[in-house]
Amino acid sequence: MEKTLIILKPDCMERRLAGIVLSRFEAAGFDIEACKMTILSASVLREHYAHVADKPFYPDIEAFMSSRPVIVAVLTGDNVIARVRELLGPTNSKLAPKGTIRGDYGTEMMRNVCHASDSPAAAEAEIRRFFRSDEVRAPQASRV
Repeated sequence: MEKTLIILKPDCMERRLAGIVLSRFEAAGFDIEACKMTILSASVLREHYAHVADKPFYPDIEAFMSSRPVIVAVLTGDNVIARVRELLGPTNSKLAPKGTIRGDYGTEMMRNVCHASDSPAAAEAEIRRFFRSDEVRAPQASRV
């Protein structure tokens, strides 16, 4: 069973879309194995966005992502990484088709409602970054 990390970004929280977004993931058959609200610190953000931390636009990312509490969650399911990213649509919300989460609720490149891991290695590292091992429930057999 594959795992991925999502972050419901400040724009999602400000617009009160958290329940809708989580509901769409659940409706797609994914299980929430861990979930919490947190305020992202500068050090966590610098680690999380290390691949762009030296870019001139990074301070805007840090300011936005630390502007209010966010929800971080671990989702599990078959092929969850690719399927979550498909449900979200492209990173740039302006290019995301209607019917995707970003196409329906995102407004721009940064204000795109939700972050999602882009690979198994990234998911593993990101889950460790935001959750202690005892905070993540072991995936269960299919429920119903």
